[in-house]
Amino acid sequence: MLNSTTIAIVIFVAAYALIISEKVHRTIVGIFGAMLMILFGVISQSTAISHIDFNTLGLLMGMMIIVNITSETGLFNFLAIWAAKKVKARPIALLVALSALTMFCSALLDNVTTVLLTVPITFSITAQLKVDVKPYLISQILASNIGGTATLIGDPPNIMIGSAVGLNFMDFVWNLTGIALLIFVAVEGLLILIYGRELKTQPELQAKVMRLNAASQIADKVLLKKCLLVIFLTISLFVLHGYLGLETATAALSGAGLLLLITYTRNESMIAKVLSKIEWPAIFFFAGLFVLVGALVETGVIKMLAAEAIRLTNGSVNATAMLILWMSAFASAFIDNIPFVATLIPLIQDMGQMGLTNLDPMWWSLALGACLGGNGTLIGASANVVVASMAAQRGRQISFLGFMKIAFPIMVFTILISSVYVWVRYL
Repeated sequence: MLNSTTIAIVIFVAAYALIISEKVHRTIVGIFGAMLMILFGVISQSTAISHIDFNTLGLLMGMMIIVNITSETGLFNFLAIWAAKKVKARPIALLVALSALTMFCSALLDNVTTVLLTVPITFSITAQLKVDVKPYLISQILASNIGGTATLIGDPPNIMIGSAVGLNFMDFVWNLTGIALLIFVAVEGLLILIYGRELKTQPELQAKVMRLNAASQIADKVLLKKCLLVIFLTISLFVLHGYLGLETATAALSGAGLLLLITYTRNESMIAKVLSKIEWPAIFFFAGLFVLVGALVETGVIKMLAAEAIRLTNGSVNATAMLILWMSAFASAFIDNIPFVATLIPLIQDMGQMGLTNLDPMWWSLALGACLGGNGTLIGASANVVVASMAAQRGRQISFLGFMKIAFPIMVFTILISSVYVWVRYL
């Protein structure tokens, strides 16, 4: 008779194999895999629900509503033309410009919010220039996770580490922002080497874009003013949510509710239209994925693997820091980094209680590994899944293996840079 741990591992591995094969849609795999965990008694329904991160789901839905209403104003077309004219409609320069914008926003907002705002811009501008949108989307996925690494509020693992250890916003800026910028420059250089020859357009298309009037793209100025006001208020709540004791989902859903209230108060058809544009496949995939990973947490699989890996280092600070960095990176490429980081935090704290006085290398290794590791696969981070879903809705499928072929080696390269950084600065 198989025990619950073995069943959990079998279901989890089978689910990921199906996701990688792409023979079954990942949303179906996520939902059915989660239900198998419950049906086989690995995890109860109430426990499964407790592992679903409704903060993440609420954040996704709230920002999707805000972005969908804002898209009706023509703002994204305006930004697309403005960005293209700033770089004279040169495809390679546009790749870097949009990625830099994505990184900057991801450092101050969450990654998902950032890509929800930038992906429509990207589709619009690449359509104008008739260049392949995929290199731009891949670059922005990578940039969003690199930007999220740079600050305390950029990525959930950083928020968790900062809260557990008592590290403030400037601690993260001082220790991670510089290396994140260096990694961004290196990654963009690699992407230009990979895609540079493909990113070409016709001079007449560039000239046509340069002649466009960006201001004429704004379709509804009154609605635009309402949207910009709500976006400003929502971003303010994101920045202040820690001080106000609010979750990010509360900020996003408050903004969404306010925007619906002041725009479509009694227009049921428009409300239905906005809600229908929420990326529901991504929402349900996340819910299923949280349950799959939660089953591994409940059966002790994640904790067992982490504890065994740390034991192998025999308490060496150097070896443990490098192990945490690489283990976090590879784990975060395939499983949600939130439960993994939640498991490692107390283990690292236990090492301090056993006499290891300098834990700084461990914390920064964990932050770098967990955040940058999300770039390894299409399911490594929330932003990755959302971009893939938005692309699929627009008829541009990003395959799991196609993304991994480009992104995984780049992720390993960024961890190599991080290893040198941690070694030189802290060890």
